[in-house]
Amino acid sequence: MVPALIIVRLLEQFGGTEALAWLLSPLISPLGLPNEYGLVWAAAMLTNIYTAMIVFYEVSAGQELNVMQVSTLGVMILIAHALPIEGAVAKVLGVPWRVTLLLRVVGSYVLGALCVAGFTLLELGSEAASSLWQPSLRATDWVGWLLEQSQMLASIFIILAALIAFLRLLKLVGLERLMGVLLQPLMRIMTVSRDSANVTIVGLMLGLSFGAGLLIDEGRSGRISKRDMRIVACFLGLCHSVIEDTLLILLLGADIVPILVGRFLFSCLIIALIARYVYPKDPPRVVA
Repeated sequence: MVPALIIVRLLEQFGGTEALAWLLSPLISPLGLPNEYGLVWAAAMLTNIYTAMIVFYEVSAGQELNVMQVSTLGVMILIAHALPIEGAVAKVLGVPWRVTLLLRVVGSYVLGALCVAGFTLLELGSEAASSLWQPSLRATDWVGWLLEQSQMLASIFIILAALIAFLRLLKLVGLERLMGVLLQPLMRIMTVSRDSANVTIVGLMLGLSFGAGLLIDEGRSGRISKRDMRIVACFLGLCHSVIEDTLLILLLGADIVPILVGRFLFSCLIIALIARYVYPKDPPRVVA
């Protein structure tokens, strides 16, 4: 994570975010959003959701967006954010960069378009969006930035240590099997083994950044096949940290149906296709 954080910081310092926003602006307007909101999407892709929220409030000052617009931008941010860091995690888990970028950038735009189509078809979302919270401004100097990142990395270490202890406790008391049973429908959709249930839960709850250490440890342990690990990583790229990230986008004034239910169903559909056509199961060997 540390090299990725430094690269992203340098990109921000030298105008990388603004350049990406300029490239994305022609894609934003067909979704009913002003071109300047390409900067919000670009900030999310290069950094994280918190930074995107700060940019959102800066861009939207004096403007009024409706629920459809905020929900559309919200689903795009939820799928395509923190790509340098989370793409690096996916790479370690066996998913190439080209697959991650195609899956998350194109996937976020497709889901955004579906969100617009759904709201338009049902004639919903025209009411003004109401923001419930505004994030505090982040540090702009290098010293403040280093302090913020150190605090984040320390919190990741603490959460990871606690999570590993918690998972071992679940295994001891037998709840690991119960979680596997509850996630069985999702495992069938992804066509992966029940052994993938724990790592899927970690990603769904914590996300790729905070759950990176445990995800990578599971991937290297050999307990889960390389094929299953790739599919799980692809699914978590589309749908992870469903509690925290969803709440953050809700605070912007988005509707919960597209950003939670819509994102989950969309992710299941895409992963079902990937599991069958991109990473299909090896055919059974015929013994002569």
